[in-house]
Amino acid sequence: MSSRSFSFSSESVTEGHPDKIADQISDAVLDAVLTDDPEGRVACETLITTGLVVVAGEITTKTYVDIPRLVRKTVAEIGYTRAKYGFDAETCGVIVALDGQSPDIAQGVDESFEVQHGDFDPIDQIGAGHHGMMFGYASNETEELMPLPIQLAHRITHRLSEIRKADVLPYLRPDGKAQVTIRYEVDEHGHQRPVEIERVLISTQHRDGLDAEMLIKPDLIDHVLRPILPHDLYDEKRFADSDFVYVNPTGKFVIGGPMGDTGLTGRKIIVDTYGGAAPHGGGAFSGKDPT
Repeated sequence: MSSRSFSFSSESVTEGHPDKIADQISDAVLDAVLTDDPEGRVACETLITTGLVVVAGEITTKTYVDIPRLVRKTVAEIGYTRAKYGFDAETCGVIVALDGQSPDIAQGVDESFEVQHGDFDPIDQIGAGHHGMMFGYASNETEELMPLPIQLAHRITHRLSEIRKADVLPYLRPDGKAQVTIRYEVDEHGHQRPVEIERVLISTQHRDGLDAEMLIKPDLIDHVLRPILPHDLYDEKRFADSDFVYVNPTGKFVIGGPMGDTGLTGRKIIVDTYGGAAPHGGGAFSGKDPT
């Protein structure tokens, strides 16, 4: 028997969201460096706006990375291959502004605090370039061991990309976002469990001239939501309710991607972790080597 209940919402974004494009470019640079130089030091930041990508940061490596080519490849794989989508991988400008890692930071990695103060334990020899905090836990709410709201939001955004790339709904464009609200019940022992999907919101970029309520919403219910939402957490009849699923509630979403909003590496740190269900230390994951 529940003693109380509460609702919790989390959001996710598609691979074509401007901030996520920036994250993926920074990660692509990091991967390219570490593939050939496992000891490389990388702190890569990306800014993306209409027609332009700026890659900046501090990188010290023995290998060479063709960053403009890598940027265009990453953007093309996401799906921005035509100017009418708001961005074009072939024609966008790419500016690279990189420096070597600061020697003040490097000394903390090359020789740890413990080694600098007389401790030569091999485990303590590698230091950290920055101090930071990490929060995390495993949840029994999903197979992925993540809280249900963020995991369902991720499933929706992944599914949006899948059906777009498979041409199931050819009018979809790469930018998008999903938000899921879950109702929880808490028993007398303080144990909480998800009992109901209260609301789903999807905003997806699309071709011009389409009606969100009459065309896009029914399509997303059939091709995105029905295949992935846990059937024991909602009543099928609720799809007919006006307050269960919202699709493009502003009316239309034609201008998207970097043309609609500037993207920055590290601006989706809550999406990248627990969707707000856990504290966050403040640092971004994308484009940073393990030190």
